[in-house]
Amino acid sequence: MIQQRFRWKESLSSAPILQWNIPLSQPHSSIRFRAIGEGHISSIVFRQGIIDSDCNFIFDTESYFVRDAEIIRHHPYEKKKFVERLQSRSIPEKIIHEVTDSLAETFSYRQLEESVEKYSTEHNKENQNFLMRLLWSANVYHEINFSYDTNISERVIFPVTSAESNGIEDARFVRFIDDYHFTFRPLFGEGARNKNLALFPRKINGKYVMLSRIDGIRNYIMTSDELNIWQDPLLLQEPEYPWEFVQIGNCGSPLETEHGWLVITHGVGPVRRYSLGATLLDLHDPTIVIGRLKEPLLIPNEEEREGYVPNVIYTCGSMLHNGNLVLPYGESDYGTGFATVNLNDLLEKIRNGGS
Repeated sequence: MIQQRFRWKESLSSAPILQWNIPLSQPHSSIRFRAIGEGHISSIVFRQGIIDSDCNFIFDTESYFVRDAEIIRHHPYEKKKFVERLQSRSIPEKIIHEVTDSLAETFSYRQLEESVEKYSTEHNKENQNFLMRLLWSANVYHEINFSYDTNISERVIFPVTSAESNGIEDARFVRFIDDYHFTFRPLFGEGARNKNLALFPRKINGKYVMLSRIDGIRNYIMTSDELNIWQDPLLLQEPEYPWEFVQIGNCGSPLETEHGWLVITHGVGPVRRYSLGATLLDLHDPTIVIGRLKEPLLIPNEEEREGYVPNVIYTCGSMLHNGNLVLPYGESDYGTGFATVNLNDLLEKIRNGGS
């Protein structure tokens, strides 16, 4: 079923994401990579280029410079909501109220810091773990802005907050029409546990919709009125075939087709081999699974098995182009490959039982 499969010369990533940037005579695309550094601490980097009608890539020459972003912490906090989120993190009520009682109904991060410092002084720096958790709940809110005169290949999103101290893992980007900046906000609720969250690119029936893997094994789906509060996850899929017996999960935001939402999945099987699969969800009610592939869509070949984390191929996003699914994927945390699949052939196979 795979039409093309090729490797890129650069060794950057384990989980690339491919998205459109701006409409041109030929589609101009940008790729978001997870770049892995010392100690397996990872950051997000970018590349840009042209994809032609035959799904061939012509990448722009990358810059020799690296530019980090301006970090902006101007998020206004509503005390009532902030207290509720602290309570969900099992911080003692006494500490919550002594720190927040002096704050206005709307406060800034700096005002919260001052209140925490005052509490620490008055209580001889007791309960430091709880205070650190309290500040962490706030300091993940920030924005970063890149200068418009920088080349996209120069821009790097480095870990900034304590929540990112082990690196920025497997980012999923969803394209919205907005200014080019990033807003970081924490997720709350029982459905926001574990990694492997992927947002649908639009609301469905007036709700935001998200895929998740809260137990580390199975795929779940949930809806919400707010982007960062996720409750009541519903089981969507569980391991069914040998190549995914250890766990299954999503590989980024679903793609909208006339026959349903196409979800690229990953499955972990024997010897911790990661493979890619595909699932189709109902367009109007994505809790309904129309079908899924019984065999992997893509498995690591001989050239892709060796690397920092061997026997793995993985992706965090793909796109539809000229009747094809274009699928970038990381190779064993070492390099990057690309594959293309005829969309109609793939959807027909899924709808006919996945064999």
